[in-house]
Amino acid sequence: MENKKGYIHSEILRNEKISENVYLMELKGDFIAEPGQFFMVRTWDIDPILSRPFSVCDIRDGNIVFLYLVVGKGTNILKNLKIGSFVDVLGPLGYGFRYKNIKKTAIVSGGIGIAPMLLLAKKLKEQGSSIDFYAGFREEDYFLEYLRQYVDNIYISSDSGKVGIKGNVLTIFNDNSYDAVFSCGPNIMLKNLAEITDKSKLQVSLESNMACGIGACLGCNINTISGGKRICVEGPVFYAKEVYYESKC
Repeated sequence: MENKKGYIHSEILRNEKISENVYLMELKGDFIAEPGQFFMVRTWDIDPILSRPFSVCDIRDGNIVFLYLVVGKGTNILKNLKIGSFVDVLGPLGYGFRYKNIKKTAIVSGGIGIAPMLLLAKKLKEQGSSIDFYAGFREEDYFLEYLRQYVDNIYISSDSGKVGIKGNVLTIFNDNSYDAVFSCGPNIMLKNLAEITDKSKLQVSLESNMACGIGACLGCNINTISGGKRICVEGPVFYAKEVYYESKC
C-alpha cells in the first residue's frame, strides 16, 4: 500500500542483530533495484523528522534486504521493530554501480560500507566476473558468510588486528590491474583509495546525510569536476575521477 508521500508500507520479515550495533532487515514486497541504489526508510510520523537512507543490500524473490548500523535515534527505533511490524520505504533512488561487461574486479568495503556489496557481487558473478573482495572492520568481521559463494577471494583487515591483518582496508588492498574497483565506506577511506588507484576505474558510493532523497532539498550537494551534483540523485555512486579531481578535494 502506498501512502500520500510515495512511500510504500512494507512488512518486516526479519530484523536481527548480526554483530555489535549491526542489524539485518528483510521487507516483504515486489522490489526491483540495481546495486548501489538506496531507499529512504522510516517508521515514525514526526520525531525524528528525517527518514534514513539505506543502501540496497540484496533482493530475494522480490523481498528487499537492508544491512544497517545503529548510530542514532532513527536506527535505534528501527532495531527494536519486530517481525510483522511495518516500515515505510521510498525507492529505489539514485544511480548505482556500473558493472556490466567487466571481467576482473575488486570490491573494497570499510565497515558498514559492506552493505551494498552483496547484490553487486551477485550481479558480477552472474556475468562471469572474477572478484577479489577486500573488507575492513574495526573489531569483529560480519556478513562475510553471505558473500563467500559469490567472490573468488576475501581479504580482511581490522583496526584492532582481532581479525585479518591489523590496519585499515587500504593496508591489504593490491591494485592488481583490475578492470574496475568498486568501493563503499567512510569518505576519507574513499579519498585515500582514489590516491592509490586509477580514478577512471574506481567507482565510489558516497555517504551523506539526506533530508529528502529525491534532490529537492539540495542538502547533499557536492562539488564535482562538472559542477555541483546531488548525491541522492546523480549519485550515490560516482567515478572517483569526478569527485577527487584535485588533491585538495
